[in-house]
Amino acid sequence: MKLVDNNIIAEIKDVIINSRNKIAYEVNNTMVFAYWNVGRIIVENEQNGNIKAEYGKQVIKELSKELRKILGSGFSVSNLFNMKKFYITYPKFQTVSGKLNWSHYCELLSIENEEERNFYEKECINSNWSVRELKRQIDTSLFERLLLSDGQKNKEIVYKLSKEGQILNNPLDILKEPYVFEFLDIKENKPILEKSLETKLVKHMEDFLLELGKGFMFVGTQQRITLGNTHYYVDMVFYNKILKCYVLIDLKIGQMKPEYAGQMNMIISLLV
Repeated sequence: MKLVDNNIIAEIKDVIINSRNKIAYEVNNTMVFAYWNVGRIIVENEQNGNIKAEYGKQVIKELSKELRKILGSGFSVSNLFNMKKFYITYPKFQTVSGKLNWSHYCELLSIENEEERNFYEKECINSNWSVRELKRQIDTSLFERLLLSDGQKNKEIVYKLSKEGQILNNPLDILKEPYVFEFLDIKENKPILEKSLETKLVKHMEDFLLELGKGFMFVGTQQRITLGNTHYYVDMVFYNKILKCYVLIDLKIGQMKPEYAGQMNMIISLLV
């Protein structure tokens, strides 16, 4: 006979996990605030004439050396320059999000264009991107891809995203166009079989899901659909928890042919 009720275990687990998350949030927010303040001190001393512009770089080098002696690692020259730039970019700490850590902001500070930086910041918060995923999206030029999608510059839409984040008004807001699969490391002029492509996508499923868009969950490969005595196979099946529907992917190498669309439409009609 079990003496401890599962509800008690679940309740205690929730209390502990919530407390840990709260502690992690507070620690992160405190450290980001500390680095913002370091940047403020450097900038204010420069503006007050205590640090002459021509000696600025040398002063930060010396400052880095002394701080590392007293406080240990974390105060390299590049990190101090980032703290200075952090304060200049976000002069009001109230505009800094507690959902992002210092490594997130270091990546964001590498972007000079304000609208582009705001876009990545909002998307990072809304999509809960890790630092690694933020860096990948920047490296694969997500902002530029959205600007140039559909063969035209959708500046008004993308700049709105940079101010408000992505608002999901219709299914197309969840999908990306075009997709970039640089993580597969496929040579540009080297032919690849459809099965090999499927294998590579499954192997890199975490990156694939992130590239697909919001709310996707992997169901499986080669899912069988039977019509009469004939079996058809869908290469990859996903479920989107936002759209609350299945998403079918049929992998083809080469030009699109009408029969591909015809077969997929037939499979879809069997499922709905």
